Amino acid sequence: MSTLKPPVGAADHAQGPESAPVTLVEYGDYECPYCGAAYPVVKRLQKHYGNRLRFVFRNFPLTNAHPHAELAAETAEFAGAHEKFWEMHDLLYENQDRLGISLFEQLADSLQLPLYELAQALQSHQFKSRVRADFSSGARSGVNGTPTFFINGTRYENSPEYPDMLAAIDEALKGHSKSANA
Repeated sequence: MSTLKPPVGAADHAQGPESAPVTLVEYGDYECPYCGAAYPVVKRLQKHYGNRLRFVFRNFPLTNAHPHAELAAETAEFAGAHEKFWEMHDLLYENQDRLGISLFEQLADSLQLPLYELAQALQSHQFKSRVRADFSSGARSGVNGTPTFFINGTRYENSPEYPDMLAAIDEALKGHSKSANA
């Protein structure tokens, strides 16, 4: 069974408290239709578990299959540099069928991000090293497709459907409460 390498750290994009008993990490690709299908599942899990779940997203653009994935990830990282990673992350998935430079500019404008800086960042690939670092960590963790999830550092091998992920997270919560009571 694969484990997460490196573990979640300060540089990761995370939602939810650091002290949450369960951390769900997704390696995702903004252009991947399976990631698009998993997006509302993750949102639903976050709503269900609240502060008991921490969600981390790492970029894993499959550029051979998805020509817009790399720039979409760089756009999200640009937004992250302006404290709006999660807003851009959500908008990219919610507009997945329209990915491209004009959409990236439109979304950046809607988030009141500087368009000239976005254009410069994408042209110079300012955030490519960050995206590549995520990708490399995925490769070291055994990721070979998207979406790939890890629950508390262990690769989740089942379907990214809500009932299956709910059961796996419940199991992780049970394990956490047993170890906390030991």
